[in-house]
Amino acid sequence: MLKRLITTKFVFAAILSTVLFGCATQTTDNKQAIDSSLASVTQTANVYLSAASNSEQPQERDRYLLLAAHAYVNEGNLSAADSLLTSMKPKLQPDPSLQAEWLYLSARVTEQTRSEADALAILNYPQQWNLPDWQRVTYHQYKARLFNQTKQPIDELRQLSSLSLYLPKEQAFEVNDNIWRALQPLHEETIKNFMGDSSNPTFSGWLQLAYIAKHYAVDPSQLVRYLGEWQQANPNHPGAMKLPSDLEKALNAKPYKPQNIAVLLPLTGRRAAVAEPIRQGIIASYMAAYDDQIELNFYDTNLGVEQAYQDAIAAGAEFVIGPLLPNAVEEMQALNDQGLMSVPQLYLNQTETFTANNDQFYFALSPAQEASDAAQKLYNDGITLPLLLVSNDSTGKRMAESFNKKWFELTEENAEIHYYDGGDQMKLTVQEALGVKDSQARISRMKELIGSNIEADFRSRRDIDAIYMISAAKDLVLLKPFLDVNFSVFADPVALYTTSRSRLSGNSTQSAQELNNLMISDIPWLMGTNTETTMVNKLWSNWNNGQKRLYIMGYDSLELVSRLAQMRAFPGYQFNGRSGALSVDKDGVIERTLSWGKYQRGQLRPL
Repeated sequence: MLKRLITTKFVFAAILSTVLFGCATQTTDNKQAIDSSLASVTQTANVYLSAASNSEQPQERDRYLLLAAHAYVNEGNLSAADSLLTSMKPKLQPDPSLQAEWLYLSARVTEQTRSEADALAILNYPQQWNLPDWQRVTYHQYKARLFNQTKQPIDELRQLSSLSLYLPKEQAFEVNDNIWRALQPLHEETIKNFMGDSSNPTFSGWLQLAYIAKHYAVDPSQLVRYLGEWQQANPNHPGAMKLPSDLEKALNAKPYKPQNIAVLLPLTGRRAAVAEPIRQGIIASYMAAYDDQIELNFYDTNLGVEQAYQDAIAAGAEFVIGPLLPNAVEEMQALNDQGLMSVPQLYLNQTETFTANNDQFYFALSPAQEASDAAQKLYNDGITLPLLLVSNDSTGKRMAESFNKKWFELTEENAEIHYYDGGDQMKLTVQEALGVKDSQARISRMKELIGSNIEADFRSRRDIDAIYMISAAKDLVLLKPFLDVNFSVFADPVALYTTSRSRLSGNSTQSAQELNNLMISDIPWLMGTNTETTMVNKLWSNWNNGQKRLYIMGYDSLELVSRLAQMRAFPGYQFNGRSGALSVDKDGVIERTLSWGKYQRGQLRPL
């Protein structure tokens, strides 16, 4: 989410190159005094060590020794840097600038020899230390990078908020823009939980601003009111002096307030059964939230999508939901390209290519989008080496490609993907993916050489830390047991993830028992039981999970109408719908963040 946020050029090139990472080393043979400023490393370690040995003042000696340690770090000679820092610690002068530099360099060495977490444990400056701005910049920037690498976004943003206070105005604006962008993917509830932090007023101010923007984006009058109150309470906050540009756009965006809404669906013909759950969901949403002053009319695209659209416009439609089928969407897009569409529209599907239009939006229960969301989930969970087991069909391939695209964006590494076919081929693919076949082959060769009486257990791979299965439910009930029996007793279990495609439709506890410890993504509405789910189960007892998802898609589509303009103007605004946390990208595509559950003791429990 926040990958490489710190690599943005926050500070002057000179600061970035000489403070955080050090300058290129230079050699000198002259004996004149050399600069002892800790802000700049210009000599080799030996030059600084020589200067330290000739220093009569303890503080000057310590400065040269720290510069020598910094030069060692720049050269990659970490053992020499560590030895020097350890030897000088007992006699290090109590000057805060020297103490801070010693901690900073110790953290640099620790990061590379142990871990980022160990470096963070070292890198803590007392608040009362009086340090020059460059040293504060180094501290907050480096600490923010460590929090980024250890996937602690809130702590990372807290450090960036402090960093901006020590930078020149232009560089501070750049950091502030990055803070604001990084806040956008965070859920409203996450922001609310941290915005009471009084230890860092700048950071808590950013969180308060983000919460106001997300919570009131759908109501411009409320947004203006609470923004004004926030600015009065925080007159010196960077966000008060210069509001983020997308927030200003959201303030100026006019919400859609149609009095007549048309829905284009195949109401007759062989695809009517697919559209029926959507229609029922739209009706349920209308009955729950709208009064009789808003007209809602349905038009049958089976009789011609262009005719259905023209009939809706003739009847006074001010907003159109639909169509649903891909060919109907493409036909409507062609009309849009010709300038023949006159009202805002929320398509209930999306195609590979289209011309973006400010009043056109696309909402679909996209499997590829679900896989991309899963990649983000695994990354957030700290997974570094996922293995994908994917059904060898068009849907599986699209989902795997989408997962891998997102994974590469996050890590600059490709995920390892294995496609399986049905029957016995599934078991062979699992064994090959886990390295079991190679282990079994080695055991067979040993038995040939030594004798068949030896006992040996196969070993599976130990480098992967998660498996993401993209399969239908009928495959999963075979795939999961294959994984269980092909994991070596010598290997630690890895995290197991799968998609909503794999979810069992029935309520069989015995079948679910076989999926214990498996994590699965799905729409929030299907992650628990409530009065709504009970009602739907009673009214349409023959519906499977796929039909229930379509019902909720219809429900959310009507609720989105009044929010879409603000969601597009303000990318950070998320609507917590029944089908997921919904946002709108720059092209008008509705993006979904799904919920996750885990099978435990035969029951799927929300995480």
